[in-house]
Amino acid sequence: MNQNRFRMSPIDKIFSNEIGISFFWKKETQTNTPKVQLIFRDIGFLLTLNELKDFSDSCTNTIQSQCCSECMDPEHCRSLLLRTPSDKIDLAVNRQEIHQIQELINGTIFKMELKSWINGLSFN
Repeated sequence: MNQNRFRMSPIDKIFSNEIGISFFWKKETQTNTPKVQLIFRDIGFLLTLNELKDFSDSCTNTIQSQCCSECMDPEHCRSLLLRTPSDKIDLAVNRQEIHQIQELINGTIFKMELKSWINGLSFN
C-alpha cells in the first residue's frame, strides 16, 4: 500500500487554470498576513492580497497600453512587457498568456476575499 496517498498535502489550493495555480502553504495560513504562492510558467511569486491586486492592475495596464493588433503570430509573439510585484522583474508575455495570468490572479483574489468574508478574517 502506498503511504503517500495518506499524507496530508502541505498546501491548500486556492485557484488554478490552464497557465498556473495559486495556493497557500499550510504553514502560511497560521500567520496574520498569509501570502499566496502564485505559479505560472516556470515562475513562482509569494504575494499578499494587496500585491495580487497590484499585479492584476499591472495586467490591465499592459493590456490597455501595449496590446498590438498588427502582430503576425499573436500566440507566440511575446511583445508585451508585464510588470510584476517585484520592481526588478518584468515578464515578456503574449496576449493569450496575459489574459490567463490575469484570470489566475483575479480568481485567486475572488476566492481569498470570499473566504475572508465567510470566515471574518483579514488577508491584507
